[in-house]
Amino acid sequence: MNPQERILADLAAVVRRAFPDRDFPDAVGPDTRVLADLGLASIDVVVLAEQLGTHYGKRLPFGTFLKGLRDRGADDIALGELVTFLQANL
Repeated sequence: MNPQERILADLAAVVRRAFPDRDFPDAVGPDTRVLADLGLASIDVVVLAEQLGTHYGKRLPFGTFLKGLRDRGADDIALGELVTFLQANL
């Protein structure tokens, strides 16, 4: 498993642990969107950010990541973007 695949698998596990009462698709990939496909709300993204920091034992600069998305007009987060961010900050 390459590093991106490992992070994507970690991400899927953290999402399922953080929101155990929700049904998520069995398979997720880099193009899976956090809001549209996983059904998370913007407040859930904050929870997810905290859970990822806990999972990796590191404070991650999610504020900067989210600001970059807003600045370019993104209205959702693809898991591939999140994987790239995590890979750069771990």
